[in-house]
Amino acid sequence: MSWNRIIQSVVLCVALLAGSAEAKELNVVSDDTLIIQGLLFEEYKAYDLSREVFKTLYDRTGEEQYLFREVASSLMGKIYIDESIKRLKAWDEEHPGSLEARRLLIPLYLTAKRVKEAKSEAEILLERSKKPEDLDLAANPYLYSGDFKKAVGLLKKVYKETSNEKVLLRLSSLMDEYTHERKEAIQLLETHRRMNGFTSDAVYFKLLDLYVKTNNIDGLIDTYKALYEKDKKEKYLKKTIDAYAYKGDLDGAIAYLEEVKDDEADYILYELYKRKKLFDKAFLLTDKLYKQQKDPRWIAEKGILLFEKSKDKNDKKMIKDVVGYFKKAIDMGVDDSIYLNYYGYTLIDKNVDVKKGIKIIEDALVQQPDNTFYLDSLAWGYYKEKRCSEAYDLMKKVVEKEGLKEPEIAEHWKTIQKCKK
Repeated sequence: MSWNRIIQSVVLCVALLAGSAEAKELNVVSDDTLIIQGLLFEEYKAYDLSREVFKTLYDRTGEEQYLFREVASSLMGKIYIDESIKRLKAWDEEHPGSLEARRLLIPLYLTAKRVKEAKSEAEILLERSKKPEDLDLAANPYLYSGDFKKAVGLLKKVYKETSNEKVLLRLSSLMDEYTHERKEAIQLLETHRRMNGFTSDAVYFKLLDLYVKTNNIDGLIDTYKALYEKDKKEKYLKKTIDAYAYKGDLDGAIAYLEEVKDDEADYILYELYKRKKLFDKAFLLTDKLYKQQKDPRWIAEKGILLFEKSKDKNDKKMIKDVVGYFKKAIDMGVDDSIYLNYYGYTLIDKNVDVKKGIKIIEDALVQQPDNTFYLDSLAWGYYKEKRCSEAYDLMKKVVEKEGLKEPEIAEHWKTIQKCKK
């Protein structure tokens, strides 16, 4: 709302309030002016004032529409509830059979915590009307009184007629928490989700809640997939993969990500390829990831994967290409210690340039001075240069901390010990 409109509204409110005060003294305000006052007070949620205006109009004219608006203001403001019940009951006695009176008396009684009387009015309403909105209203006293089965039965009829999501969410919560119909609640939500193209997120979230409670991982996966397809939010993609991982189905996760073919999926897919040792597929994906991100670390990753996927780990051309990828990545600014260690160790282990390899490993250790894998690489470099005592001292530290479970550490330790002798 613009400032001009706000100012105009405030001025109008002041004028109407002044008119209302004058009317109490002189009682000369016309019905039309009172109607405008009442509607304006309603708009600004001044329910005590709108109730007073419509009460005056009803007392003056006897027209039911003003009584109903008076009562509605009482309900909205939660004011003068008992008096509104008396006035509405008096009108109802003169006009028996009115459904509108029932529709107002039910929430009035509930607001006043007179549940038994609200339930009686609901029973009358149910006898006279099968409209969904009346069934919905009549369900409330049964909820308040703890008759959840009856309330759920009514809401099921309402939802069947309207497919209203708010009713569905209310219904599914009741079925979950009170009537122990969780499986049927899931079926209702799933059917609604699949049959309605504009399903709100609230329905999906309720399904997720129920699937967690029933430990239904497949249900979680399907729901997160649907959410991602709908909104393309990366968090839903990650949740889908988390669910696959919890299930222990990395093959299923990979198949899904390959099907998705979204940029957001590529990095996760890459990590899964590496975890499953699908190095050929991961190698092919590095070019796409580099094109997307322009990050030279993907060139370093390509070097790692080329080595890992090669059957002959001593193939000279392969080693030359691996070293070339690392050199290019580092020249472009990559300085992550992981890549430095891999690069340096390759230069050392494959006797490409041991001295340079040692220097690169030392750079990696500046970042992580206590990393035992880097210390192992450096010790191996010292061994290659026949610096056996230095190699032995470093490897001793590594073995004391890591033990000999890693085959490469065990092999290095055995070889360096012989060198020391």
